[in-house]
Amino acid sequence: MSFPRFQAAAWDEPLVLELGRPGRRAQLAPEVEDEVALPLADLLPAGVAREQAPALPELSEFEVQRHYLHLSQMTLGMMGVNLFGTCTMKYNARVNELIAARPELAEIHPGQPLQTLQGVLRIVHAFEQILCELSGMDRFVFQAGGGADAAYTHACVTRAYHAARGELEQRTEVITTIQTHPCNAATAAAAGFDVITLPLGPDGYPTLASLEAAVSDRTAALMVGNPDDMGIYNPEIKRWIELVHEAGGLAFYDNANFNGVMSRIRGRELGFDACMYMLHKTFGAPKGGGGPAVGAYGCSAELEPFLPRPLVTRDDATGSYGLETAAEAPQSIGKVREFWGNVPVVVKAYAWTRALGAEGIRDAADLSVLANNYMDTRLAQVRGVARSNPQVTQHRLEMTRWSLAQVLEETGVDVHDISNRMVDYGVDAPWLAHEPWLVPEPVTPEPGELWSKEDVDTWIDVLERVIEEAYADPDLVKTAPHSHPIAQVDASRVDAPSQWATTWRAAVRKGVVPGGPRGAAGAEAPA
Repeated sequence: MSFPRFQAAAWDEPLVLELGRPGRRAQLAPEVEDEVALPLADLLPAGVAREQAPALPELSEFEVQRHYLHLSQMTLGMMGVNLFGTCTMKYNARVNELIAARPELAEIHPGQPLQTLQGVLRIVHAFEQILCELSGMDRFVFQAGGGADAAYTHACVTRAYHAARGELEQRTEVITTIQTHPCNAATAAAAGFDVITLPLGPDGYPTLASLEAAVSDRTAALMVGNPDDMGIYNPEIKRWIELVHEAGGLAFYDNANFNGVMSRIRGRELGFDACMYMLHKTFGAPKGGGGPAVGAYGCSAELEPFLPRPLVTRDDATGSYGLETAAEAPQSIGKVREFWGNVPVVVKAYAWTRALGAEGIRDAADLSVLANNYMDTRLAQVRGVARSNPQVTQHRLEMTRWSLAQVLEETGVDVHDISNRMVDYGVDAPWLAHEPWLVPEPVTPEPGELWSKEDVDTWIDVLERVIEEAYADPDLVKTAPHSHPIAQVDASRVDAPSQWATTWRAAVRKGVVPGGPRGAAGAEAPA
């Protein structure tokens, strides 16, 4: 085995609000001519006008650049080996970032005249057609700001659909499963439905009998993911959907785990009425700090009247593109986000799919499944590591959940300790599992199509080394990380509201930091 040598940079770097001196500037803006100056005092209500200048840091351009360079050097980020499961994190091609930053996209506004938006409308429409081909659905909308937002969109569409049929008061229940992403149950509850959660059966997914017991004339929808976060595919899914349809309910396909079945499974052909894709994961757009994100929501023609508006339309006679507004669709649920959603993410996903093409997408799915099963074979040989649902011996799809409960029992080192120690070797911290933990001390790696065999071997070698360290020297692992500028985070303030400070102003008010920015008005400058 060979292990990466890694030592993160460590800078004693203050907050940017603590840097600088009065009078320093990165850029000097010219004085505004009188004829173009806006009378802000007349435009702003008196109650919102500041009485004094904001306490902003005053720095030169070089000081700003150096500050953020230091911060970047202290952040490993996601450029190490990162087998981030249940999400299919993948490389975000630089060309896609450049395309989205071009002025033709970055400098337009959705409120412009439609004739000036034909290019971007064409891209959105073309990408909708791609997703319709991959899913079998009839229409897609890109307003939802992520997977959970798309699930909520379906919950709202479900309400509108049953209301239009005069059955909303009767259809009060949504069925989901314990291993489906929690957002499905949460968004159904937020939309006013009662949630029935099916437990796992002996084959790693809920039994057909449990579904039959749950389905009734109160069923509004089934909301499930398949394959689940343990890589298990429910082969009875068509019968599940038939049962829900026979009872008068809708079926929603959470395609968070689409990567391993891309081009192999079309949700509409399974019987689903609607589905969701996460463009910021499966389709190669970045996911940073929870955003930007797009949960692409697609549905059958029967549900199209209820979709959020606007929808992009195409006039086949002229080849021009337009927007169908909510005013033209009286049954629409309205909007779930402003305008058309996060269009730059749509453009990046469009570029990704066009770059791969149909054959490339199929190859990516095959590589994802192959890499996962190679990883599974190796992980099964690592001490203290146990596969989820061990009675299910079939190959898994794009990820598998593993348990480190034996390591905890025999060493006292838990999965968080192991995660902290792995980053000392230059790989990113592994993803554990969504709550609730169905598998004790879980870790859910997912290679996807991105990582090479050498990368997967490195990740497994590091995990194996850390587990060996846990048995030989538990304190070494429990006190990790050791190669980073910040070791374990002090969580003592998490439950102390008097210490919470999500803004600089709150930090000053609560005394978490002294005074204010160095040299700022009202703050004491250091000697």
